[in-house]
Amino acid sequence: MIRMFHVHKNYPNKIQALRDINIHIKKGEFVFLIGPTGAGKSTFLKLVYRGIVPTKGQVIVDGINIARLKPGYIPYLRRNIGIVFQDFKLLYDRTVYENISFGLKAIGATNFEIRQQVKKVLNLVGLEHKKKTKPHLLSGGEQQKLCIARAIANEPLILLTDEPTGNLDPSTSWEIMKLLFHINIRGTTIIMASHDKLMIDKAKKRVVRLERGRIIEDTQRGIY
Repeated sequence: MIRMFHVHKNYPNKIQALRDINIHIKKGEFVFLIGPTGAGKSTFLKLVYRGIVPTKGQVIVDGINIARLKPGYIPYLRRNIGIVFQDFKLLYDRTVYENISFGLKAIGATNFEIRQQVKKVLNLVGLEHKKKTKPHLLSGGEQQKLCIARAIANEPLILLTDEPTGNLDPSTSWEIMKLLFHINIRGTTIIMASHDKLMIDKAKKRVVRLERGRIIEDTQRGIY
């Protein structure tokens, strides 16, 4: 599903964000991406959804070399990738329902398809009863569930989550994790950047550790 071959990423300020990254993430895997601030986790995720391109090396996502992808085809790649951010990025002047339907309208879904998909994902995350509520009236956990619902409304092949539980209490964090596990079981490949060691240990999933832009440990392959 996702392959990186000798990937390097340098930024204009001469910071080497990633150095010689080689990894294969299979369809349906759940992978934790861990490491200290500045280790390269966000850069890694940006490469997957083609927010940036590698300075050197190849990034293959669902058979597509993202560096060679023409700008006009980027939206089609991203239709298969859902993204959940730590800071929510919700539309606070719109309802829960409208937050989810907005993205579906953007890709040309019909009104019938939108109604069906929004109902489906709201039931999945347990927010169907809040569909007419504005996000600022939701708890932090409910806002994150809304972000997840929005990200999976188009049934993406890949879900990228960047510290989705970083602002939540332990009980709510685990509730979010159980939701992500359920989505993963349904076949979605998930990569989750996280600092929460206790939760990662409890989850017992594949862990890829980055440090100074390099993979220094991969529980599927051991320590480098």
